[in-house]
Amino acid sequence: MELTGFKHVYSGKVRELYEPEDPKFSHLVLIVASDRISAFDYIHSPDIPGKGKNLTEITSWWFERLDYPNHLSHELEVPDAVRGRAVVAKKLKMYPVECVVRGYLAGSGYKEYLDTGKVCGIELPQGLENGDRLPHPIFTPAYKAPQGEKDENISFERVTELVGADIAERLRDDSIKIFISASQAAEKAGLILADTKFEFGNDPRTNVLTLGDEVLTPDSSRYWDKSEWESGKRDQSFDKQIVRNWLEQNWDKISEPPMLPEDIVSLTAERYGLLAEKLTSNNN
Repeated sequence: MELTGFKHVYSGKVRELYEPEDPKFSHLVLIVASDRISAFDYIHSPDIPGKGKNLTEITSWWFERLDYPNHLSHELEVPDAVRGRAVVAKKLKMYPVECVVRGYLAGSGYKEYLDTGKVCGIELPQGLENGDRLPHPIFTPAYKAPQGEKDENISFERVTELVGADIAERLRDDSIKIFISASQAAEKAGLILADTKFEFGNDPRTNVLTLGDEVLTPDSSRYWDKSEWESGKRDQSFDKQIVRNWLEQNWDKISEPPMLPEDIVSLTAERYGLLAEKLTSNNN
């Protein structure tokens, strides 16, 4: 897509990046969220209608409420052609670490726990079941591999090697603090934030550690309905787990992925929209 005043510079799995043509704003980037959906390191078809707008709405809502520096900028207007699914942001020097925080045992963490009794090397109590709340949130980082390669879970010691001890400690501690704060806000909206992923960078103009990418969206997080979880239902979600579950049953993860069926696409779109409504209609 061509956008007046901007030059396309990068296509990610879900987002398109544009740089302003005016050199006065070379420190900024336009981030456009598409309706594409990725899972197991593949982009799947067809798109999820409305997904890009929901992601942008949720991310912006959280950035406004989190007491933490973020990359959003109001120096330039978002072009009309992508308004509602794009933001203007400050360029950051990103750290190659996905800061995953888990408050509940689910997904790949639960599978690893069944095999080893641990998640990313962190020993957990015996007898935990899928969807159980952990005694306290845990930091389980991953190395953010270059596009086309697979991200890998890493130890905190490896994070220290990648970014230095001081930054590693801040990434861990700040991620857990933000997670706890966001979990409390989500509960007020009738939701459980089971786990999420943050990405941080250094703002070269201020030398401040800054939240980048997206935050607390259904692409980067696992959300559950609080009342359903309390009643013992552990297979519901507001995120792309719907797509993951279908792919687990219908794809070998080696061959070309199959087309997502219409009912899975519709259900995923509905759940993304419902999550955005639940969060943004909550004024806390």
